[in-house]
Amino acid sequence: MKPKVFITRAIPENGIELLRAHFEVEVWRDEHEIPREVLLEKVHDVDALLPMLSERIDRELLDSAPKLRIVANYAVGYDNIDVEEATRRGIYVTNTPDVLTNATADLAWTLLLAAARRLVEADKFIRSGEWKRKGIAWHPRWFLGYDVYGKTIGIVGFGRIGQAVAKRARGFGMRILYNSRSRKPEVEKELNAEFRPLDELLRESDFVVLAVPLTKETYHMINEDRLKLMKKTAILVNIARGKVVDTNALVKALKNGWIAGAGLDVYEEEPYYHEELFSLDNVVLAPHIGSATHGAREGMAELVARNLIAFRNGQIPPTFVNREVVNVRKPGF
Repeated sequence: MKPKVFITRAIPENGIELLRAHFEVEVWRDEHEIPREVLLEKVHDVDALLPMLSERIDRELLDSAPKLRIVANYAVGYDNIDVEEATRRGIYVTNTPDVLTNATADLAWTLLLAAARRLVEADKFIRSGEWKRKGIAWHPRWFLGYDVYGKTIGIVGFGRIGQAVAKRARGFGMRILYNSRSRKPEVEKELNAEFRPLDELLRESDFVVLAVPLTKETYHMINEDRLKLMKKTAILVNIARGKVVDTNALVKALKNGWIAGAGLDVYEEEPYYHEELFSLDNVVLAPHIGSATHGAREGMAELVARNLIAFRNGQIPPTFVNREVVNVRKPGF
């Protein structure tokens, strides 16, 4: 009998087809998120779970899934999972790094450039008919933004995605600053990047890109005091997690001119609505689409499937995150 895997959203079919050869597969195909009570019922007899970042994998859920042996997150982040509790129970946890790195770094640059050049404002100006109503073809003081080439970028979090953002910055002739938990001398040399303590990075940078995981240490790391350290002409881009930034403080910063603008792909709660933030012209907004390319999402589907298949075959999954779990239980069902 094949082990049973439950997939909480319709991922690309390439991943589902890979799994069908090795698992009994059930997919939640409704566009809406699976209701919590339904999820708790569905996991009762599953051997493996393939959740999205929006599903909370906590003690309550683990208690409801006595047969569960592996949680294969369809995301690079895994702050939705109680990894410590999963490890204690001998449940493997995997993620999907690398395959979405370039797509996410590209989106960081999309937000950075759009915010710097006020692209969304300009788009609205045309679509609303205001340009035609004004009857002016061009004006030297319209939609003045900020230069990007040759400026200073500060990257907070210098893992795969942070480094990919830095590689793109080289093409813009930028000075590259970074902050991370530890220095990376080899990467510094390769990318001509300079380490800075966080507060110094914020003071010196024209553009700040957040690419850190959400932890107790990074929760609201960008707060009112730190936003006041930034240049009045600076732009903040968040492709990390929404809770890394204190949203109310960011609204103050954008309204009061502490910084020039922001580009956001992530929010403190998702889905999200913040009337005051969303009414501002100097913020560019995207609905958590960092990995939303055909290539990245299909790559994620393949990797998440290969993690599950390796585990079924008694092998260590390629990208598992709780390495201590091997001392509790060997891979396999």
